Amino acid sequence: MLHYLKIENFAIVEQLELHFSNGLTIITGETGAGKSILIDALSLVLGERADSNVVRHGSQTAKIQATFTLPKAAIIWLQNTSDKCSVCRIVGINGRSKAYINDQAVSVQTLRKLGEYLIDIHGQHAHQSLLKTDNQRQLLDDISSNKQPLEQVKQIYQQWKTIKDTLDGLGGEDREAKIAFLRYQVQELEEFELTTESIAKLENEYRRLANAQQLLENSQQALNLLDNDTGNTTLSYLCQANHALEEVQQHDSKLANIITLLENAIIQTQEAVGELGHYTQGLDIDNSQLQAVQQQITSLQDLARKHRIRFVDLPQHFISLTEQLDELDNYAENADRLQIKLTTTLQTYQIAVAELHTQRVQMAQQLSKQITAEMYRLGMPGGKIVIDVNPDEDSLPTSIGTDTIEFLVSTNPGHTPKPLQKVASGGELSRISLAIQVITAQSNGVPILVFDEVDVGIGGGVAEIVGQLLNNLSQQRQVLCITHLPQVACQGKQHLQVSKTIQQNSTHTSIKILNQQQKIEEIARMLGGIEITSQTIAHAEEMLQLTEK
Repeated sequence: MLHYLKIENFAIVEQLELHFSNGLTIITGETGAGKSILIDALSLVLGERADSNVVRHGSQTAKIQATFTLPKAAIIWLQNTSDKCSVCRIVGINGRSKAYINDQAVSVQTLRKLGEYLIDIHGQHAHQSLLKTDNQRQLLDDISSNKQPLEQVKQIYQQWKTIKDTLDGLGGEDREAKIAFLRYQVQELEEFELTTESIAKLENEYRRLANAQQLLENSQQALNLLDNDTGNTTLSYLCQANHALEEVQQHDSKLANIITLLENAIIQTQEAVGELGHYTQGLDIDNSQLQAVQQQITSLQDLARKHRIRFVDLPQHFISLTEQLDELDNYAENADRLQIKLTTTLQTYQIAVAELHTQRVQMAQQLSKQITAEMYRLGMPGGKIVIDVNPDEDSLPTSIGTDTIEFLVSTNPGHTPKPLQKVASGGELSRISLAIQVITAQSNGVPILVFDEVDVGIGGGVAEIVGQLLNNLSQQRQVLCITHLPQVACQGKQHLQVSKTIQQNSTHTSIKILNQQQKIEEIARMLGGIEITSQTIAHAEEMLQLTEK
C-alpha cells in the first residue's frame, strides 16, 4: 500500500505532500491541470526512465519520496526486517539520477524491480496496445499463475539456439578461412607457456626481481636485528632472559613453562637467522634477468590487447581457441554429434511447446468467458470475445513457443468473431480494454493498482458500472483512478482534486484532499460544467448518498 508521497520541483509541481488511504482514491481536475503528474511521479520513484525535463524550471533537482507497506514477496526479495519501506529518487538538471531504498543507495534497476512487486499502472492508451498480437499473447501468458511451462520453453529454446549456432559456425563457405585464422592464433600463443600457474609464476618473478634491492636491504636489516657480533640483538636478549630464569627456576616450578617457551623462541629465532642468511646470499640483483622477464610480460600484454582480453585470461583464451580449432578440424565428427544433439533438443522443445499450448488454450477459454461477462456489464450485451490459440508446427523455435494468438470479437449476436482491429470501434475497444484490465488486475498480485483515464469514451449507465467495478477491486487492493466521469468519482473513499494556477508568469499545480462538501462541489462541477446550479448540487449529493448505502 502507498501511504505517503512527497514531490519537490517535479514538472510544474513546486512542493506537494500527500497521505493516502486504502480503498479507492479518485483523482480529478480540469483538463490540463496536471492530473497525470501524480502517476508520473509514482512511476519515476519506482524506476521509470528520467531526464532533465522532469526538473521544474529554475530548480537544480527534482525529488520524489514515497512510503509503502510491502507485500510478503517484496519483503523476502529486499531481505527487509520490516514491511515498511521508504523510496527516494532524485533527478538533476543534467538528467542523472540517484535512487534510494530505506536510505541505502541502489541502482535504478533495483528500484524498477521493487516497483514490479508494488504497483501496476493501466494507462489511458491501453486499448491501442491491445490491437497488437504480441501484446495479446503477453496478456494471456501474464494472467496464468503457472509460469513454469513458458520458462521451460525459454530454457530449452536457448539450449537449442546455442547448439544450432555452434553447428552453423562449423560449416559454411568460410570454414577453411576460419581454420586458417584460428591456426594462426593458436600458433601465435603456443610460443608462450600459457597456464594459470605459469602466468602467476612469471608475475611473482617480476615482482621479486623488480624489488630485489629493497628485499636485500630489508632482509639484511632483519638479520642484523636478530643476530650480529655486537650482542645487542633479539637472539642475545632471548638467551640472557632464558639464562636468568634458569638460575632461579628451582625456587618456583611455575617458571618451567616460561623457560620452555623461551627455549622454543631461541630455537625458532636461530632457524630464522639461518634461513635469512641463506636467502640474502642467494638474492642477486640481476638487471638482465629483470629485463628479460619484463620483456616477456610486455609481449604477453601486447598479445592480450591484440585478442581484446585481459592479461590473466590468456590461458583460458588459448584453451578456447584450441577447442574451436579442434571442432573445425574434426568437422564431420563434430557436426554429426551436434546434429544428433540438436534433434534431441528439438524433440524436447516440442514436448514443452505442446504443454505450453495446452495451458494457453485453457487460459484462453477461461479469459474469454470472463471478458465476455464483463463486456455484458459494460453495455455490450451481444458482445463476445474469442481468444484463438493456433500452433504453427512449421515455424522455427522461438523463446515464446510456436503459438499464434489472436483476440477475436463479435459486437453483435450471431456475427462471426473477427480480429479486434477490424471490428471494434473506439468506444467498444475502450470498454473491452477496461474489461480486460479489471480481470487482469484481479489476477495480479500487486497491492496497488492505478487506472489513468481508462474510462475514456464511456458514459451514462456504463460509467456507473465502471465505478462499481473499480470500487469492488478496491476491497482487496489499493486503487488510484484518474477520471473525468462523475459516476466513477462518486465511488471514491478518498478524493484528490488537482488544480493549476499561474502566478507571476509561473505555473503551479497543487493537489488537495477533499472533504465531503468539497466532494459534492467537485462532482457537481464534473456534472454541470461551467455553470453549477442548485439542481446540479442536489444531483451530486444524491450520487454520493447512493454510493454510501
